[in-house]
Amino acid sequence: MQKKNIVIVGGGAAGYFCAANIDSSKYDITILEQQQSVLQKVKISGGGRCNVSHACFDARELVKYYPRGNKELRSVFSKFQPGDTMEWFSDRGVELKIEADNRIFPVSNQSQTIIDCLEKEATKNNTKVLTKTTVKNIEKKENQYSIHTNNGDLLADIVVFCTGSSPKSWKILENMGVKMVEAVPSLFTFNIKDDLLKELPGTSFANATVQIKNLKASEDGPLLITHWGLSGPAILKLSAWKARELAILDYKFDILVNFLSISFAEAEEIFLEFREKNTKKQIGQSKIFDVTQRFWGKILEISNIPLDKQLSNISKKEIQLILENLCRKTLVVNGKSTFKDEFVTAGGIDLKEIDFKNMKLKSLENFFVAGETINIDAVTGGFNFQACWSEAWLIAMELNNNDWEI
Repeated sequence: MQKKNIVIVGGGAAGYFCAANIDSSKYDITILEQQQSVLQKVKISGGGRCNVSHACFDARELVKYYPRGNKELRSVFSKFQPGDTMEWFSDRGVELKIEADNRIFPVSNQSQTIIDCLEKEATKNNTKVLTKTTVKNIEKKENQYSIHTNNGDLLADIVVFCTGSSPKSWKILENMGVKMVEAVPSLFTFNIKDDLLKELPGTSFANATVQIKNLKASEDGPLLITHWGLSGPAILKLSAWKARELAILDYKFDILVNFLSISFAEAEEIFLEFREKNTKKQIGQSKIFDVTQRFWGKILEISNIPLDKQLSNISKKEIQLILENLCRKTLVVNGKSTFKDEFVTAGGIDLKEIDFKNMKLKSLENFFVAGETINIDAVTGGFNFQACWSEAWLIAMELNNNDWEI
């Protein structure tokens, strides 16, 4: 049987994982990458350690981390999930570890370990890699595809399209009649100018609650004060789940922050109990709540309470003001800051365009898609990579099981 030509557009996580799993006795594989080097997102992920996946081994639970695509991914993850990812890398000599927060990293703590493994496996399959090769457009010609690039044209029997969130490459799909959903940022921090946050970048809270009341959205989790406003998992989760709504608001909205993540009544009880036992203590030196001394000082400053005031002299009104700033602080968001290197978007190929049994486009024969090209995205923690591995694996299995007519 004559080998079929597969052209994989995009040399990222999905593209390489697909190439690494394809049966090279059936196919000639070529990866096209417009950048000078491949697997760039893998390289920088997790601060250069590569957050490979997340230790959630139940497909029904795993899909809850995906604001878009959760229904469609259920069947995908039922066939290849994080446990399979760990086994795949382990079988190829790369040991992975699960950290306390359930994120999965290579034991080496080096993203290069993952890159080396993917490149080695792709090379084993005789994968040809063409870098600095930009695809300009793709034309369907009878049973093949003519792929026009800045370095000439290629003919492909099968196309695997996984270019990530590149607007130019999305235009190629649009020109082929594929319905696309406009891209908006999905993971971003909130820009906030407020006296409470001034001079406190780097201050963190183990668990806080952040609400966007007019969107009926709330998230709990670690919170971080930055030079620009607020970040951390609680903020990033909100930004992912409400990506489209926040884009419509032009990133101008109010949030309600509970820095303690306990009820107002509970905080009041803790305060009064502490005061009863420490009447002579100065409020500025009192460790009543689990917050940093600098943040506590700032809370007292914006509440107009002198640091040297004794607890016995703190009025009921002053207590209420302190607790309002701790448990019910309204902050005005005016803009966003995105992770430029690890940029994630909501948007891409409309989910109705795809057969999720094999990641094939319904409207184009032998044309497969994977990764951020699809309108699927997740919160931080290795989930976006897991979608790439699972989708790419499905494509490879579909191709490997296909007996082409001679």
